[in-house]
Amino acid sequence: MNNREIRKSPPAPPAKIKLSGLWRVMSLPMLIFLSVPIVALFLRTSPSSLVENLRQPSVLQAIGLSLATTLVSTLIIILAGTPLAYAQARGQFHFSRLIDTLIDLPLVLPPAVAGVALLMAFGRRGLFGEILSDLGIHIAFTPLAVILVQVFVAAPFYIKSASLGFSNIDQELEQSAALDGASSPQVFRFLTIPLSWSALLGGSVMSWARALGEFGATIIFAGNFPGRTQTMPLAIYIGFELDLDIALTLSVILILLSFLALLIAKNILQRDWMSS
Repeated sequence: MNNREIRKSPPAPPAKIKLSGLWRVMSLPMLIFLSVPIVALFLRTSPSSLVENLRQPSVLQAIGLSLATTLVSTLIIILAGTPLAYAQARGQFHFSRLIDTLIDLPLVLPPAVAGVALLMAFGRRGLFGEILSDLGIHIAFTPLAVILVQVFVAAPFYIKSASLGFSNIDQELEQSAALDGASSPQVFRFLTIPLSWSALLGGSVMSWARALGEFGATIIFAGNFPGRTQTMPLAIYIGFELDLDIALTLSVILILLSFLALLIAKNILQRDWMSS
């Protein structure tokens, strides 16, 4: 039996250990703690007020801006992050561990630090601010700043997932395709991408969900201007001062979208594990 035949055989699912009643009881406090705030939010928001607030121009603007910017930022993450993820999976970088740590850094940085860092890089007085100003490009406190923030904080989710998907592909398959006359772009397009599509799709969904919920870095680098840079999280922040019902409506929408995104990503990745 050769290596290819071995890879085609699906791994046996891990045996499940039956938990005692004590462990189930001990798990309840954390489960309840995680559930109660979400349930309370939905109980506090009536369906009638939800529908009524969805007609508010400020709510529609925040939803529209969030959806538009996150779609653009997710596309940028996919296009720019895929080569980096593939190079990481194939060990094409020196100091790979250092680079891997750099990729993970936005995940643990405080949002305020990320916002200040982007402002110091692309703001008017930032590292590239003068050069950009001479070209007539102003990034800070514009919709472009919202997109850059989302890319910065959400890209690691896609890169890590894509890199894991690429690393699970048997390199002998890619080498065999190359020996059969396929060019590198053809191997990547017709072999590598199809074999890792679930990891790429799952990472894309996770990145989109993270970008959708970004707040701290956005308010520092992009500001909070309704109809221009005010995304749903920023509108929720203002809603606590002006109209709590609007804040509750946007919070419910964000929870539903985030829950749906996580559910899709988990199903995709679990299906890929079961079929691998």
